[in-house]
Amino acid sequence: MAIELVRNYLKQFGRDGDIRELETSSATVALAAEALGVIPARIAKTLSFRASDGGVWLIVAAGDAKIDNSKYKAQFSTKAVMLSPDEVLAETGHAVGGVCPFGIENPKVCVYLDVSLKRFETVFPACGSSNSAIELNLEDLYTYSKAVSWIDVCKGWAVE
Repeated sequence: MAIELVRNYLKQFGRDGDIRELETSSATVALAAEALGVIPARIAKTLSFRASDGGVWLIVAAGDAKIDNSKYKAQFSTKAVMLSPDEVLAETGHAVGGVCPFGIENPKVCVYLDVSLKRFETVFPACGSSNSAIELNLEDLYTYSKAVSWIDVCKGWAVE
């Protein structure tokens, strides 16, 4: 089960006990925000795209942000092509609804964090299941996700 993979992964940082397993689904931004009692923007959603070299780019963005196709193309020099749910599971080991940037063993997966997250001191990414999350500050999110860099590829969000 992917949540156990994430729990084992976060153990190296002493954060495995901080995973929140919720009684209700957190599979969407709205459901996660409701279950956690936070505004939707603080949910750190993980979006999965096909990389130009055949690998995968995971972009972790604020819950209220949407991919801006022109910014994406400027960043990656290719059109944004999202993975299918089956591809997401095969490439990341996480099913849609619980996709997160933690515990991914596929070396062809690269994680990027979108600047839309920088408005918040802490955010809530999923932890490998459709009813889990962890509260992390941005420095920890960057470290634990092994992010390549911060990027600006989203639109539709506003500074709080």
